[in-house]
Amino acid sequence: MIRNTGREMTLSFPPFTKAIMWLLGINTAIFLALSLFASRAVQDWVALNFGLVPVSLIHSPFEIWQVVTYGFIHFQLGHWFWNMLALWMFGATFESSWGARRFLELFFVGIVGAALTTVVLSLVHVLGDPTISTVGASGGIFAILMAYGMVFGENEIMLIPFPFLIKAKYFVMILILLTIIFAFRGAGNTAYLAHLGGLLFGYLYVKFSPRGGMLGKFSFSEWFYGLHNSYYRWKRRRAARKFEVYMKEHDRDVKFDDLGNYVPPEERDKKNGGSKSGWVN
Repeated sequence: MIRNTGREMTLSFPPFTKAIMWLLGINTAIFLALSLFASRAVQDWVALNFGLVPVSLIHSPFEIWQVVTYGFIHFQLGHWFWNMLALWMFGATFESSWGARRFLELFFVGIVGAALTTVVLSLVHVLGDPTISTVGASGGIFAILMAYGMVFGENEIMLIPFPFLIKAKYFVMILILLTIIFAFRGAGNTAYLAHLGGLLFGYLYVKFSPRGGMLGKFSFSEWFYGLHNSYYRWKRRRAARKFEVYMKEHDRDVKFDDLGNYVPPEERDKKNGGSKSGWVN
């Protein structure tokens, strides 16, 4: 990819960032294992059980893992190569700018969103065949491409071997148009539905996700410790109520507030004060 920066046109390649390396490594390892060591029967079994087969998501047992696992399966060299090339060329820019966590959010939103689009449109027989297995990372790749056109739309790029520059936003517009055409002319090729879904969910992610990402404000660790603290406070209130009952049975008047803090006798008649005495969280 060639970028035009000001008056100079320079050939530049993005770095191999951490998340990109992991995604490239996992996809490549699975591709090589399936291509070099798996028989056709094994490949068919993998496609049926780990590729995205819409009917498998509505018939018991519900193979819900397919909405993610299909995005890491490639059987053809060209399919794997072009997906990985686009992932590196465009994805590394996002990881460098947004960080690994938010970039991975975008990628997996594209993967899952493309899967849901494929399932819904094929099951209602609008586009595609619900019995056909869809594989490949295209949903995540197209989400990245859409996001690139929105965030870095003014960047001019040259996609080798085409000898002309084009702004990223126009490249994405052309990509959307071609994808829609191929989707309607694909004669049951559900892969194009994944492309459409990736474009849609890439747009939705950039447009509506918080600046720090969906998990930026409410990370798992914060959620876990918040849940832990809520459980601790519940136990404390429960212990306080039991202690009140116990002391009452022994003719002792003991009171605790709603947070489980001990309320001294001289503070009990105050309406708004509560007490700063006793237990603190």
